[in-house]
Amino acid sequence: MTLHDDAVRVLQAWTAPDAVQDELRRDYLAHLATRPDAMERACHPDHLTASALVVDAAHERVLLTLHRRLQRWLQTGGHCESDDVTLAEAALREATEESGIDGLVVDPDPVVLSRHEVPCGPVRPAHHLDVQYVAVAPEGAVEVISDESSDLQWFAVDALPEGVDDSVRTLVELSARRLRGTPEPAPSAGTR
Repeated sequence: MTLHDDAVRVLQAWTAPDAVQDELRRDYLAHLATRPDAMERACHPDHLTASALVVDAAHERVLLTLHRRLQRWLQTGGHCESDDVTLAEAALREATEESGIDGLVVDPDPVVLSRHEVPCGPVRPAHHLDVQYVAVAPEGAVEVISDESSDLQWFAVDALPEGVDDSVRTLVELSARRLRGTPEPAPSAGTR
């Protein structure tokens, strides 16, 4: 099975938390159906990406990265690589690389989808069709800033930094609900 096949499988099986998310899910699947290169950064103007919100072992704090290029607090994540086998593994790889934390455990089911504009590639506007997961850090985990970040910090789930956009807030809220075992719907992340 290819990464492209896995993305189709995951998105076909995923139950979206609301109608807006289900429309995004269908849009992602339509993109995958027409673009064999949909998982590659060279797919312009849009391509699928994978990210993961890193949560501490107590499920009380989230680790956000101050993205070096965008200068915004975001979850860890990014482009899929040719050796990624599944979306969940791509999200885990990105989270491990960007957090410096070994032993993360990723939930294999996506939490939410986010289609957002990015300064990526030669065609504008360009979008990341991000499939977002949650990953739990082992107890006592210590983060290490990567080259992709200006900063990396833990924040209480209910005290995110100033300027965090609604898509990150929604990811945090839905991840916290998932980890508490209360998968009730929340407002859609939609687009940013």
